[in-house]
Amino acid sequence: MDHKVLINSNAPSRIKQCTTITKNFFLTTHHEMGHIQYYLQYKDQPVIYRAGANPGFHEAVGDVMSLSVSTPKHLRVMGLLEDGPDDLESNINQLYKMGLDKIVFLPFAYLLDLFRYGVFRGTTAPQDYNCHFWQLREALQGVEPAAPRTEEDFDPAAKYHIAADVEYMRYYISYIIQFQFHRSLCQLAGEYTPGDASNLLSNCDIYKSTTAGNALGKMLQLGSSKPWPDAMEMLTGQRKMDASGVLEYFQPLHDWLKTENERTGEYIGWEPSTIRQSDSRHPLSSPERVEASGATRYGTYLTTTKSLKTKATTNKK
Repeated sequence: MDHKVLINSNAPSRIKQCTTITKNFFLTTHHEMGHIQYYLQYKDQPVIYRAGANPGFHEAVGDVMSLSVSTPKHLRVMGLLEDGPDDLESNINQLYKMGLDKIVFLPFAYLLDLFRYGVFRGTTAPQDYNCHFWQLREALQGVEPAAPRTEEDFDPAAKYHIAADVEYMRYYISYIIQFQFHRSLCQLAGEYTPGDASNLLSNCDIYKSTTAGNALGKMLQLGSSKPWPDAMEMLTGQRKMDASGVLEYFQPLHDWLKTENERTGEYIGWEPSTIRQSDSRHPLSSPERVEASGATRYGTYLTTTKSLKTKATTNKK
């Protein structure tokens, strides 16, 4: 039987989803509705252009909605949070909670595809897969395995995207550009003024802002019909992805942490892992054991990180 499907942008949109009434599902539902709004906005594009400007855009748009609805300001408007203090302490607490989600995720998202690239390019040999994964986690996250691991283990596959061969860079990109989108929308909504401590980016809620909504809609309507820098420029005035939005959002927390760490003399960073990664073929006595060919697991790791540092230095210049 043939069916004709008509899309009515004025009709209510629904998500079939098993949820419980929690804050996490509250945010997830807004994120998913962000995806649906993107679909509806570019529905009039030719089929080939009915997609995000790049894969990271779709994820970022969903999270832009969540950035607003997660604020205490919005939760109070919705009757989901009782009136309480709106001072520096409460703002720092909110930013700390957001940082555990947004900041902590970045190195993990980055290293997942670094690991995949090493596998695809052949610079990480099969016998080194597991060790290289944990070396990246130690170097970029400061995380070590709970117990000694060997190459008989394959811990990266515990992440669905590794096992299913799904690139992960889209999420890393989205966690950067969502703050660029959020900053521009908040300025359009009159909810954020750079340098004004009473109008912080982290407390912005674009709810019911027609100006911000129209600006976002125009960018979404492009779908993938234009290169992503064109789409970004339409909303933000920028053609490149950068972390300035992230830094502005978390600036109050950064300032507080810097002062607090200096006051308490906290150690910044992490010490090298003491967990050994070995197998019967390549027993390792210490991380310094690197063969001249660079073919061992530590050699592969050190070569990779040295290359990354060189590229980063070159890009800064």
